[in-house]
Amino acid sequence: MEGVLLSVHVLASIVFVGGSAIAASLFPRYAPVSAPATVPVTAPVTAPVTAPVPAATGPAADPEPASEGGRSRAVAVALHRITRGYGLFGVVVPVVGIALAVTQGRMGEIWITISMVLTAAAGAILALFICPRQREALDTPDDGTRLRTLSMLAGVYNVLWAVVVVMMIVRPGDHS
Repeated sequence: MEGVLLSVHVLASIVFVGGSAIAASLFPRYAPVSAPATVPVTAPVTAPVTAPVPAATGPAADPEPASEGGRSRAVAVALHRITRGYGLFGVVVPVVGIALAVTQGRMGEIWITISMVLTAAAGAILALFICPRQREALDTPDDGTRLRTLSMLAGVYNVLWAVVVVMMIVRPGDHS
């Protein structure tokens, strides 16, 4: 039974936690930003320059071309859905981890306790800060300030998970 629990715990960690961590980290790169305010400039009137525009052909034509800087609302929406969905499915990781710790008789060990606290903190950051702010960034783009905060929060989320992984490998205070 331990082998099955350990396998589910590790695989769910890789797929769900890893997927939500990557999506949360990439979201700020693709999320839309508001257009910067432009100052009208008086320029001499010249004849307009026109260049031939190549026609889009085949299914490879993007219905929503990336805006300046490679930003794409469609990609950002997909990343938000992955962050939220994989984050929800990621609840499997601590649930199975607790079942595994109980099965192995390790619930009282300090590395398990610290890992549970860090996991709860990472889950809270994802649920209370990252997902809602991603939704806000999609609904009302700003000048990029919100996206910088999201990048920082994703970094904290990722570092918390990295520390949990190290705790699982090193097992400080292990009694066996």
